Amino acid sequence: MFSRRTFVGLAGAGILAGKPAAGKFRVYVGTYTRGESKGIYSFVLDTAAGTLTPEGVAGETENPSFLAIHPSGDYLYSCGELDKFQGQASGSLTAFKIDAASGKLEKLNDVVAGGTSTCHVNISRNGRFAVLANYGTGSCAAFAIGPDGRLGERTAYHQHSGTSADPGRQRGPHAHSVNLDKQNKHVIVADLGLDQVKVYKFNAATGAMTPNEPAFTTVKPGSGPRHFTFHPSGKYAYVINEMACTVTAFHWNAKLGTLKEIETVTTLPVPVQKGYSTAEVVAHSNGRFVYGSNRGHNTIAVFQVDAATGKLTTVEHKSTQGEIPRNFAIDPTGQYLIAANQNTHSIVLFRINQISGALEQVGAPIKAPSPVCVRYVKLRRA
Repeated sequence: MFSRRTFVGLAGAGILAGKPAAGKFRVYVGTYTRGESKGIYSFVLDTAAGTLTPEGVAGETENPSFLAIHPSGDYLYSCGELDKFQGQASGSLTAFKIDAASGKLEKLNDVVAGGTSTCHVNISRNGRFAVLANYGTGSCAAFAIGPDGRLGERTAYHQHSGTSADPGRQRGPHAHSVNLDKQNKHVIVADLGLDQVKVYKFNAATGAMTPNEPAFTTVKPGSGPRHFTFHPSGKYAYVINEMACTVTAFHWNAKLGTLKEIETVTTLPVPVQKGYSTAEVVAHSNGRFVYGSNRGHNTIAVFQVDAATGKLTTVEHKSTQGEIPRNFAIDPTGQYLIAANQNTHSIVLFRINQISGALEQVGAPIKAPSPVCVRYVKLRRA
């Protein structure tokens, strides 16, 4: 259950109503700190004016690649995509408190992730647990979140094992993303190294994760499932396959926690070439569109969704005006998409056509060093 404060926060953002009100949002961008980046940066998106304004460094931390926002909007959690942390072969997970007025992040604490190259994190819908994926060693885990936003004890851990078709990329497991269903009863982990989309039963009271029956579904060998998104109807789900540059659509059985493939479609208008791969996949909150990012081709693939079947029809491939669009996210009102160009150090704002799903660039690219992840928080100040 949501606390009263969380409920009010979500309602204020329009999320519970299904039609978010226009307004201002703070945009947090996770980065790689291998170059000039110092950590997590913030921007302000004004959805009424269609503007995106830089605020600077929000919090300094090492390689905060992927971020997750607590349902209350009070806390932010970042993966430390590292191979060594606190003397252990592991990445990290860090908790921050968000200053609503300034957007600055106050570090609360961090924990050892339990595997290397921690690359993805999400928060349970009751706000009590953080779930994460460790790419390097191919594992997933869950950690308790206290009333003060601090990370507590580890409540679940699963080490994946096995191989798949590509001897270069799939000699072992590589857990790449973690997602929770609407019912807060299942955790879905896309494992690039195994060509599997794993499903775990999730106990929202204790944070325990146990393999579902069946424990996984497979995609075509050599595909490399990376990121995953649920359709807002709850009937469908989509996984983007990094190596094959495809999206696989599934029927989702929420009661049984099972995925059944519907179809697999290309994300590209041309054959896959050396240097091409995919990264992010997002279903629009209106249920009519799905978006996927192409690295190398440097575009966002736009698809329309058939509500009756879940199948996808290509609308366009929109240039991100930069190189290696690692991640993108749609704002809570559903009007805008922000794409992060990792190699050209920029983020770009696009307006979403609500009829076709097509993207229209708004303004010039904005500087952001080695951007990896984009997340939104409702701006509370006047």
